[in-house]
Amino acid sequence: MKDRISMVFIEKGRIDVLDGAFVVVDKTGTRMHIPVGSVACIMLEPGTRVSHAAAALAARVGTLLVWVGEAGVRLYASGQPGGARSDRLLYQAKLALDPDARLKVVRKMYELRFGEKAPAKRSVEQLRGIEGARVREIYKMLARKHGVKWDRRHYDPGEWDSADPINRAVSAATACLYGVTEAAVLAAGYAPAVGFIHTGKPLSFVYDIADLFKFDTVVPIAFKIASKPQRQIERQVRQGCRDMFREKRVLARIIPTIEQVLAAGELAVPEPAPESVAPAIPLAEPLGDAGHRG
Repeated sequence: MKDRISMVFIEKGRIDVLDGAFVVVDKTGTRMHIPVGSVACIMLEPGTRVSHAAAALAARVGTLLVWVGEAGVRLYASGQPGGARSDRLLYQAKLALDPDARLKVVRKMYELRFGEKAPAKRSVEQLRGIEGARVREIYKMLARKHGVKWDRRHYDPGEWDSADPINRAVSAATACLYGVTEAAVLAAGYAPAVGFIHTGKPLSFVYDIADLFKFDTVVPIAFKIASKPQRQIERQVRQGCRDMFREKRVLARIIPTIEQVLAAGELAVPEPAPESVAPAIPLAEPLGDAGHRG
């Protein structure tokens, strides 16, 4: 996983397998090869159709397919490349269900996110409130730094165009981060839904882990791009995030961070029996230039 490129956005194309290769075919019949085995996540925007053979190939090589709304602002569904391993899932669930272990994990997340120990004798709910206040201040600081007008984090997915440019930029940026984080969580054998700070959502754990990277990676890019006039702000943000993921090797950092966070719960990580070890994900040989839409 850590050696893969991060993501590809695809829109308005038919995705299939031809001669054993993963391809996108546009309305003119032009084929674009994508080295699916070396991509962590493929975001499928409206206007895409995926064949059974393409979905099966993505699953075999461990590439996550995510069906998203226009500009990536809604997540409709995702196809798990193998899914959570039972030993890791049970370990994660045990930590989440034990109040003391959960608090230790949340405190570790706070420490990694803000670079300091969490305040003593605080509950998970209290730490969540403190975190929210600090995050709002970070947004204001970034707005001042880049000269962007900032009110609050708000947008209506049903009326996307009515949102101001900075909120659209931040939404597009975090969608990119959530996609690659979900791919990493699944590749590590954990469950996206079993969170510690976030709970009750299909991607609660993804949000937990993504938040540890958000303000060091994608959100500054969103503010930087939104500070200048842009005709296609979401596209510019996605391209900026893609390049940054590769430059900072974000995928190489996510899985070790997951292990570090869960280790704070002070429960031994289970070592699977030899027969239950998940097979290594094969990396396909490049089949041509990777096509990046967005």
